[in-house]
Amino acid sequence: MMKLEGALYPWRFRVVLGLLAIMVGAISWRIVDLHVIDHDFLKAHGDARSVRHIPIPAHRGLITDRNGEPLAVSTPVSTLWTNPKDLMALRDEWPRIAQALGQDPKAFAQRIEQNANREFMYLVRGLTPEQGQAIMANKAPGVYGIEEFRRFYPAGEVTAHVVGFTDVDDRGREGVELSFDEWLAGVPGKRQVLKDRRGRLIKDVQVARNAKPGKTLALSIDLRLQYLAHRELRNALVENGAKAGSLVIVDVKTGEVLAMANQPTYNPNNRRNLQPAAMRNRAMIDVFEPGSTVKPISMSAALQSGRWKPEDKVEVYPGSLQIGRYTIKDVSKTEGPILDLTGILINSSNVGMSKIAFDIGGEAIYDTMRKLGMGQDTGLGFPGERVGNLPNHREWRKAETATLSYGYGLSITAIQLVHAYATLANNGQAVPLSMTRVDSIPDGAQVIPAEVAKTMQGMLQQVVEAPRGVFRAQVPGYHVSGKSGTARKASVGTKGYTQNAYRSLFAGFGPSTNPRIAMVVVIDEPSKAGYFGGLVSAPVFGKVMAGALRLMNIAPDNLPTEEQQTANAATGKGGRI
Repeated sequence: MMKLEGALYPWRFRVVLGLLAIMVGAISWRIVDLHVIDHDFLKAHGDARSVRHIPIPAHRGLITDRNGEPLAVSTPVSTLWTNPKDLMALRDEWPRIAQALGQDPKAFAQRIEQNANREFMYLVRGLTPEQGQAIMANKAPGVYGIEEFRRFYPAGEVTAHVVGFTDVDDRGREGVELSFDEWLAGVPGKRQVLKDRRGRLIKDVQVARNAKPGKTLALSIDLRLQYLAHRELRNALVENGAKAGSLVIVDVKTGEVLAMANQPTYNPNNRRNLQPAAMRNRAMIDVFEPGSTVKPISMSAALQSGRWKPEDKVEVYPGSLQIGRYTIKDVSKTEGPILDLTGILINSSNVGMSKIAFDIGGEAIYDTMRKLGMGQDTGLGFPGERVGNLPNHREWRKAETATLSYGYGLSITAIQLVHAYATLANNGQAVPLSMTRVDSIPDGAQVIPAEVAKTMQGMLQQVVEAPRGVFRAQVPGYHVSGKSGTARKASVGTKGYTQNAYRSLFAGFGPSTNPRIAMVVVIDEPSKAGYFGGLVSAPVFGKVMAGALRLMNIAPDNLPTEEQQTANAATGKGGRI
C-alpha cells in the first residue's frame, strides 16, 4: 500500500524528505556555528546568567595635620546582606539567622517581609572583620558578606568641625571630608566571580579592575595648637557660663589656618545623639557685628588718608555725642577730655572714633574694610561658609559712618576678622587663606601701605601693654598686639537687639616685633563674671597665644635686660619670663 501511495504521489514524498533534510542541515549548521564559529554568543548568554562583578571597595585617602598626625583614617569593616526573595523560602531558618546577627527575631522577620520583592537588602553594616567572620562561620543560609571601609577620627571632637565626617557609604558629608571629597575618594575596583542562580559564590575568576585608593590630604592644622585652643575655649565657656564660642589661629606669613576650634562640639565617631547645633562650624558660619575689634581698621583708614597721625588729638568730652535722634556713648570712662589716636584705641572711645570717621568719610572706612576681606569670600571653599554683609551706602550719613567705624551695621565671620588682623600683622600684605599645608610663602597683595600697617602694630601693642590697656591679653616674655570688642546681639526677626545678650571678642597677633600668628576669640553670651571682651575673651587669647608661641619655637621679644634682672633679684621680684 505504501509503495502504491509513493508511486501515486512521488513528488510529495520527495518534498517531505527534502524538508527533513533541510531542517537537519540547518540544525547541524547552527550547532557548528554556535560551538565552533560564533561561540561568543553562547558564552555571553552563559556569562550573563552566572558571571558577576563584585565591587572592590576603595580605600579613602588619609587626612593628616601639617605634621603628619592622622586626623581621619579608613578602617576595614564587614557588611552582611541577603536576597529577601530567596530568603522567603527559608522561613524556618529566620530565627537562627536572627540569632547569629544578634537581632530580635520578630523585627528580623518584619524586615524580610517588608522587602520580600527586593533582591538585595543590608542585614547589618560596619561590623569589625572579626565579628563578620564569626557570623559567617555559622553558615547561616542566605547570608553573604562584603568588605567595606569606615572612617575613624583619632582626634574626635577636637577636630570635628574642621575634618567633618562621612556617611555610611563613605561619602563626605561635612567639613574637609565634603569639600575635598573628590580628592579623598578612591575609585572602586571590580572582581569577576561565578555565581549560581541563588547568588552563591562558585568561583573567584579574576580581578577585572584594581581599586584605586584616595589621595592623602595634609591640612594646615597643627594638632598641638588645635588641642590647646579646644581646651582653653572649653574652659572659658564653663568659667563664664557662655552659650558658644570660636577660636581661630592663622599663620601671618603663609595664610594657613593653624587651629580652628568651636564650642559646643561633637564626637564624629559616635553620632547617635548628635545635636544639629553642635555641628555648626561657628568660625565660618556664624556672622556677627564685630564691635570695637574693627576700630584698628577704621584707624588704618584714617592714617592712610594722610589727614591723621598717631599723635593727633580728638576731644571726647563729655563721653557722648548726639547725632540727630541717635546718641553715641563711650562705655568706659576715658583718661581725659582729649585723646590721641592711640588713646582712642586704648580707651575704646566710640566718640573719638566717630569724629575721626566724620572727617575721612564712610567711603574710606568701607574701602579699607573691603580690602581687608570683610564681607568677602575667603576662598577656602568650606561647605556652608557665609560671606556676611559690608554695606556700601549711596549717601554716607553721619549715623551710618559712625556705627561702621566702631563695628556696628556690618556682619562678618571670625575667619574674616582673623584674616584682616593677619593682614595688618603682615605689614599690610594680604595672602590667601588656606586649609591645606602650604610649603612656600604665597604671593600676596599689598592692600594697606606698609608704613600704615607697622604704625598700627605699634599702636595695638600699646592697647595691650598701656596702664589702662587690656592687660589680661599679655603674654609673659613676648610683646603682643590686639584689640578687645563687645557687641550686642541682634534679635532674630526684629530690628533691635536682645536684652543682656553680648558677644565678647578679642583679636590680635604676636610677637609684635615680628608677627607670626594672628588669633581671634569669640565668646557668645557669657553670663557669669561679665561680658566685656577684655574681661572674657582676652584671657583666652593670652593663654593660647603663650602656648602657641612656645610650641612653634618663636623666640621671645620681651625678655628683661641684665639690668632689669639684677634689679629684680635685688628687690626679690621675678622677671616676666
